[in-house]
Amino acid sequence: MAKHDEAQPDSTDPLDSEPDVQELEKESPIEHIESEIEDATYSPSHYEIVSIPADYTIEGLATKWHKGQLKIPGFQRKFVWTQRQASRLIESFLLGLPVPALFLYADPQTGEQQVIDGQQRLMSVVQFFDGAFKNAKMAKERVFRLVGLGEASPYTRCTAKDLEERFSSKFAKLNDAVMRAFVIKQLDPDDATSIYHIFERLNTGGSQLIGQEIRNCVYHGRLNELLNSLNGDDNWRKIIGKSVSDARMRDTEMILRFVALYFFADKYKKPMKDFLSTAMKQKRNLSEADAELLGATFRETCARIVTSLGERPFHISRGMNPAVFDAVFTAIAKHPDPLPADLKERYGALVASQEFKSSASYRTTDADAVARRLELSRTSLFEAP
Repeated sequence: MAKHDEAQPDSTDPLDSEPDVQELEKESPIEHIESEIEDATYSPSHYEIVSIPADYTIEGLATKWHKGQLKIPGFQRKFVWTQRQASRLIESFLLGLPVPALFLYADPQTGEQQVIDGQQRLMSVVQFFDGAFKNAKMAKERVFRLVGLGEASPYTRCTAKDLEERFSSKFAKLNDAVMRAFVIKQLDPDDATSIYHIFERLNTGGSQLIGQEIRNCVYHGRLNELLNSLNGDDNWRKIIGKSVSDARMRDTEMILRFVALYFFADKYKKPMKDFLSTAMKQKRNLSEADAELLGATFRETCARIVTSLGERPFHISRGMNPAVFDAVFTAIAKHPDPLPADLKERYGALVASQEFKSSASYRTTDADAVARRLELSRTSLFEAP
């Protein structure tokens, strides 16, 4: 397999050399292939999304939070507002001042509404009604009293209970105060992948999330738990070539890549990242029995590969080649025991063939390249010469 140089920007525009995905790849256990990086930065050409305005009372928002109807994705930074900032928000409601809207993403499968923007405002409201304040920097919670309002404010040092007892009419109006929300729903295409792209574009306050990090937050469920568990399998770590998990979850993404092709190879279409998101969404709540079967299949395949091909078998150049991995791993997973006695020799001939090299190194996420290398792996490894 020919080695690949670090991908260079196609122009001299300084924006082309921003850290972006290429910088995030430097410490990855997965080989840097230009077509895979291009796929990771793919933008959809079309989405039909509706944004529905909804006016919630702040008491209603607090109730929805406690009922589990509102979720804060795992990628979001923690609640970091100070008590002074949160108090000023509550004062805005008391004074009838306008407050920025929430943005929520409606999950069509679970009915949950994920908070895309407005976590700090939402949690300020929830904590005030609960009577206890705690942000990410505090070791323990304290009584939520309104502070920083100015000496002339009649609400200074009031808790929610104080307001109810001393300013009953104002407290009633506070309960009924409205915070506008925009609920985002995807209409077309029918795959809910827009949530991935929305989260991908958010400013997360630190390094930009990529690939599986986003799916780990968005598509929580039994499959996500299984993927994270399988990533610690001893034989899988030998295949990856690193004993510790990748901080950017590229190794976990490779497991999902296998799962997606194992179940949906005949439905594959570019880009790979949306194919993986769609597969994870469709399988996110697989049954316990199916999870056990899938987990057993993956672990057994890892063991068979290490026994037959050795450790780091897909490290053709500087890291594990994802295109070689997905084709060969899927082919072996689908083939019953016993494996051919000369599997290692067959594998060597496969990766040395020009046709396979092409499908595993050039435009690797194109539909014809994916289909071709899956077919070549199946026939070269298991059919009679």
